[in-house]
Amino acid sequence: MASSSPTQRTHVPIPPEPGGRSVTQEANEPPVPIHIVIDPSQLPADFLNPSLDKKLVIGFDCEGVDLCRHGKLCIMQIAFSNAIYLVDVIKGGEKLMKACKPALESNYITKVIHDCKRDSEALYFQFGIRLHNVVDTQIAYSLIEEQEGRKRPLDDYISFVSLLADPRYCGISYEEKEEVRVLMRQDPKFWTYRPMTELMIRAAADDVRFLLYLYHKMMEKLNQRSLWHLAVRGALYCRCLCCMNDADFADWPTAPPIPDNLKSEDQCIEEEILSVLDVPPGKMGRIIGRKGASILAIKEACNAEILIGGAKGPPDKVFVIGLVKEVRKAEAILRGRMIDYY
Repeated sequence: MASSSPTQRTHVPIPPEPGGRSVTQEANEPPVPIHIVIDPSQLPADFLNPSLDKKLVIGFDCEGVDLCRHGKLCIMQIAFSNAIYLVDVIKGGEKLMKACKPALESNYITKVIHDCKRDSEALYFQFGIRLHNVVDTQIAYSLIEEQEGRKRPLDDYISFVSLLADPRYCGISYEEKEEVRVLMRQDPKFWTYRPMTELMIRAAADDVRFLLYLYHKMMEKLNQRSLWHLAVRGALYCRCLCCMNDADFADWPTAPPIPDNLKSEDQCIEEEILSVLDVPPGKMGRIIGRKGASILAIKEACNAEILIGGAKGPPDKVFVIGLVKEVRKAEAILRGRMIDYY
């Protein structure tokens, strides 16, 4: 594979899978050029210099090794309507990430992503980037389901593969995603190898190829109330694994306020908030319960999103997201589980 120079974009043609159709072909979408980026000069000027006059909507994703605060961010994928850029974090390093920071933090560039939490955590702890102004398609899907009277279990999150397969959105098969997951389990350093293989390039590009299409389909379905909840939850999910206490919130942009058109409606609109609770040593098991039964019961009792760091950490924090009164209820229940009774 030809290496990219600092002053040229590299167009990498991706052939279809032998004996089958690629994800692009299945959706009847024309292929777009894929550029491997190792220098800021290879990225569009409108992306590097966010402007009110040139607002952008991009598809966004990250790949890496054990992606979280302690893992290794290897690739950032950025999708425009006419091209996909694979930002090679390993080769481009701090210089490249510093150049991308204004765009990733900008209110003028909407980042469409599926499940932003760990990507945001990696960007924040590894490069000091506060991911902002995201449209999380996982959140959008849940809001549409709720808006149309279909509620999923609180601990049931739609995967990107399942979202693409849903005929209401894309209706395409993404079987290669599982192939890549198997390879990553066999070799956790899969995304670190250079030069990138055709499979790496294709897999990274396919993870963002349809995000803009999904974005437009979902925006058509969401009402004004759901759009506000989408913006707020996106902001809270971006910071939830990054804020170790309530004081850390000040370092992040404020969540979108309740729009005036919603305030004028008869129905009461309540704010959504993020709360961070410290868990004393040895008490996390009480919160999670056997096979997660305890934390699921708390979620059902208070209708709030409750997140724990798990194996990737942080191991001693619980993050609660939801309406103010539901978050306060969850806090009370969680603190009760931490109390020792003699």
